[in-house]
Amino acid sequence: MSESKNGLRHLVGSGRMDTRPWPPFSDEAVAFLADVSAKLMADPSVRSNPDVVSFAYWCRKGHLARLKEAMAAENAHRLGRGLAFHVAPSNVPVNFAFSFAFGLLAGNANIVRVPSKPYPQVTLICSAVSAVLEDHPRMEGRVTFVSYPADNAVTSDFSRMADARILWGGDETVASLRALPCKPRCVDVVFPNRYSISVLDAQAVGACDAAALQKLAERFYNDTYLMDQNACSSARLVLWLQEADRAVTGRFWQALRECASRAYGLQGAVAVDKYVQLCEDAIEGRACEKMTFDPLLSVVRLSCLPEDLGSLHGKGGYFYECAIDSFEDVVDMLDERCQTVTCFGVDAEKLRGTVLSHGARGVDRVVGVGSAMDIDIVWDGYDLVGTLSRTVDAR
Repeated sequence: MSESKNGLRHLVGSGRMDTRPWPPFSDEAVAFLADVSAKLMADPSVRSNPDVVSFAYWCRKGHLARLKEAMAAENAHRLGRGLAFHVAPSNVPVNFAFSFAFGLLAGNANIVRVPSKPYPQVTLICSAVSAVLEDHPRMEGRVTFVSYPADNAVTSDFSRMADARILWGGDETVASLRALPCKPRCVDVVFPNRYSISVLDAQAVGACDAAALQKLAERFYNDTYLMDQNACSSARLVLWLQEADRAVTGRFWQALRECASRAYGLQGAVAVDKYVQLCEDAIEGRACEKMTFDPLLSVVRLSCLPEDLGSLHGKGGYFYECAIDSFEDVVDMLDERCQTVTCFGVDAEKLRGTVLSHGARGVDRVVGVGSAMDIDIVWDGYDLVGTLSRTVDAR
């Protein structure tokens, strides 16, 4: 691993790039990712990192083969754009690997700036990719993972080289990155600040026996606590449909708290942030009843929904809840910042139909509780392989 004077380190690859476009889902790219998957799954230390396991599972040979077959017709006359430059988010450790996989499967060479924080997940994935590269010499020029301090000079150099930029971060970060010079035909795929909500049918939750309720709580926990609610797809607000008995909602939250008490490692800074947020909500008069601070799980019962649902901030087990009569009552409030709606006891297709029929500005995906973190080729409303490749037309 080399380091330059400006702090640039090559974690994987030498930086010598082969930017010739390849077709999407090339045999070489699929075989390489499948071997990375196998390498990760064979490493016992990976098992303690469920997000790395999810990436490895997504990259397994059978799954990639099914994706390739399903998209064969639309990819028949496509090529990658050339060089994709990825700036990964700092708060979700494994997104850099998924971003890289999407760029590679689209037919591109890739330079990936990994998160600057010292996540063990980054080390595990970089080690696996480096090891597998030895058996795939043609991939050497398609894979470069780098790390460097915040430095627009380095980022500008990569930006000028790129035929596509995949930019993850907060609104200000994304705006500053997009302002950097790039090629006239460079395509930007941006992932700025987003928020997500959950829609739970109270009658369906109430009908759960103890085992089913525990399973629901565990799935909701995986959607939210695993990333301290920092992921854009982690719900902050729970909307209760057909609420008739507050005992039902209380039973759900208690099951979630029990799950968190078994699995969640509460950090002191997160607890302080939650307390400060509770004080702010009290000052704003958002709650319709007395609020109680619980470092492990705090739930604010809203007196009414604010016009800006994106103004509801929660992390590390801080949620808002509100009862509604119908999803149609709130769909027009979901602006372009709303990414994911998770649901339980409600048909996802029906919710999607409501989003489409209302022409909602927000909501890019509707999935069952437990699937919020399941990143895929279609993400944030983008067909990533389609966007990161180009069609060669003939008539």
